[in-house]
Amino acid sequence: MINKRKVAKHFILDIADDAFTWNRNTEKINAERELDGIYVIRTPVKKEVLDTAGTIAAYKNLSRVERDFRTIKIDDLDLRPIFHYLANRVRAHILICMLAAYVVWHMRRALAPLTFTDERIPEREDPVSPARRSTAAKTKDCTRETGDDLPVMKFQDLLDHLGSLRRENVVMAGQRMQKITIPTLVQRRAFELIKAPVPVTLPGTRRHEGT
Repeated sequence: MINKRKVAKHFILDIADDAFTWNRNTEKINAERELDGIYVIRTPVKKEVLDTAGTIAAYKNLSRVERDFRTIKIDDLDLRPIFHYLANRVRAHILICMLAAYVVWHMRRALAPLTFTDERIPEREDPVSPARRSTAAKTKDCTRETGDDLPVMKFQDLLDHLGSLRRENVVMAGQRMQKITIPTLVQRRAFELIKAPVPVTLPGTRRHEGT
């Protein structure tokens, strides 16, 4: 119980069979007060390679690694544990996960104009200072629109919207055709950003214009 809140080091306890007393350990409390809010980051990399500011930036960039793990397991890819027992299958599964995360990373960068992602993050004068959003990002936050009047979405919401671009089977005069639904303005812009043509029909199917 005494260490439930990680404060056992701040108390001096005297526990006997028929008595219990405690006192604050003022020496340790005062020593920790002096260091409150101070973190020490150590690295084996030489200062010529990674100076103090670079060390702090590298430490803060670990948040990107954590984000990538969330991308793989929770947010975007939703990959659940798959149990492999052969070494080559374990390596193959890890490779697929990493490649998928890399594709998502590229998509987040390419589709940033349609999301709340800050495309021009201001550089920090002091690496310890908190990150700031650019003026353009703040404008997107307030207006919830892009510069060309398209709605700004969360990345996952944008993927869901792109998922509504679907294939349909059309039967007309006894003939069956497969067609892609008409893309919205947001979907068209997304395809422009990834530098790919908007699909009108599927490869190898009859083209049906005007719908």
